[in-house]
Amino acid sequence: MNHLFTPYKLKELELKNRIVMPPMCQYAVLNKDGIAHDWHYHHYVSRAIGGAGLIIIEMTDIDPDGRTTDLDLGLWSDEHIAPLKRIIDACHQYGAKVGIQIAHAGRKAEDAELPVAPSAIAYDDKSKIPHALTTEETKEMVEKFRLTAERAVKAGVDTIELHAAHGYLIHQFQSPYTNKRTDEYGDDPTLFGKQVIKAVKSIMPEKMPLIMRISAREYVDGGYGIEESIAFSKAYQDAGVDLFHVSSGGEGPILAHGKPGTHAAYQVPLAREIRSALNVPVIAVGRLDEPVLANAVIGNEEADLVAVGRGMLRNPYWALEAAVTIGKETEIPGVYGAGFSLKK
Repeated sequence: MNHLFTPYKLKELELKNRIVMPPMCQYAVLNKDGIAHDWHYHHYVSRAIGGAGLIIIEMTDIDPDGRTTDLDLGLWSDEHIAPLKRIIDACHQYGAKVGIQIAHAGRKAEDAELPVAPSAIAYDDKSKIPHALTTEETKEMVEKFRLTAERAVKAGVDTIELHAAHGYLIHQFQSPYTNKRTDEYGDDPTLFGKQVIKAVKSIMPEKMPLIMRISAREYVDGGYGIEESIAFSKAYQDAGVDLFHVSSGGEGPILAHGKPGTHAAYQVPLAREIRSALNVPVIAVGRLDEPVLANAVIGNEEADLVAVGRGMLRNPYWALEAAVTIGKETEIPGVYGAGFSLKK
């Protein structure tokens, strides 16, 4: 039976365990230039020392106006490559593999003078009404994803994650709640996502897997549910996605009757359904901070990998603590072993 510390391989991505640090924005960029600096270096490298198998660098934007805030990371120019490569190379020294989540915030770009979106619908009553992308502008956006992915490969990533969840641009195209278009991108709400997938895959090494993070359920009237997300995930799988990172929500004001996140593992059933319906590997995420629970998700074959967010924000060494808790062997760096052995 697999467990948290069973190695995992997908194409040429070989992980020492099933523990993922998910992308979590730090809002820590200096000078609003999108460039990673020492905070990001220490943040990610400490989790590599702490035993994570896969670290996914936070939402990193394809365009300055595609950032949720001006303090987000960017990869829209070659200037961004070297600082990210420094982080990735250091994480590799401690046995972690590194991915990066590339994205555009669409209508959720808070600091953009004029956000863009599939349709001119504001995120909420405090947000700007976005410019509805023309058909040609949408095609140009696909190219920006491709160029950003190309820079990510130059920075040395082991995998790339496309952000199609939480109400960001790809999500906005695939949802009937936010896509009211009458052109080809309205006729096929998955077209933009499929074009981005194919563009990114065109520059990725053949054996590098592509991850896509999706919201498998929306929590608004007029949104979609698991049946619809299985359908669009199938379209994305056919276009080239190798692994789905299954989350939910984020598309608009959350209604009280559908408020998510109120209990442990609340999104695991969504990951399980995507995995079963498509016979595709998945990452489960959402209040999986307790090692016994996270281990059970793997052992019960509900997901192939588990992402631990808040737990790793609290404790960079979450993975090492988890090994002690569930009684599994893992490599502990340097003299740190003396500290963990006292807990056995």
